[in-house]
Amino acid sequence: MEIILFIPILFFSIILHEFAHGFVAYRLGDDTAYYSGRLTLNPLKHIDPVGTLAIPTLCALFGWPMFGWARPVPVNPLRLSSPRKDMGKVAVAGPAVNLLLAIICAVLLKIVLLVQGSLSDTMLKSAFAFFQYGILVNVMLAVFNLIPIPPLDGGRIMTALLPVRAALAYEQLFARFGMWIVIGLILTGAVRYIILPPAYFILNLISKIL
Repeated sequence: MEIILFIPILFFSIILHEFAHGFVAYRLGDDTAYYSGRLTLNPLKHIDPVGTLAIPTLCALFGWPMFGWARPVPVNPLRLSSPRKDMGKVAVAGPAVNLLLAIICAVLLKIVLLVQGSLSDTMLKSAFAFFQYGILVNVMLAVFNLIPIPPLDGGRIMTALLPVRAALAYEQLFARFGMWIVIGLILTGAVRYIILPPAYFILNLISKIL
């Protein structure tokens, strides 16, 4: 039951995350994602064999915090009016959408709790589990992607905030091994010590809606 609920939520949340990157880039003047056929909610266009399939499967098998990623939406900084600043906005868009989805799930869960007397036990349990997973998955995705290691969104946000020389040095530091570091954190389970504290903090804030 849990995996049946979880996989569609994770998949949909990852797709919206990537769509948000492409949409913000498009609004800021870069139509690369649009002409690449990636400014779409069609999940087949966004599947990444590792981030969308392998990593969530490993997380499910070993009981790790559930997260993953889709195939990155192409963005051409040279098409943006202010490349460094705008790339930061594009990077923020993905985690921001995940946090928005978590809040929407919390609001819908609140509505379910308010009308629970009119729902059957099966409907109530399913709705409660669905929206609860929606909150958890999206908070985890947001926090995971905000880890400040390129090529994650947090790394791109960091390079947008740093002075130019420091940003270049930061990018060069992680250029070759950034993704391997991220995968290593996941496979060793060490990533949980990075994402769980801020995730619990955000979940506590969202719980106030309930």
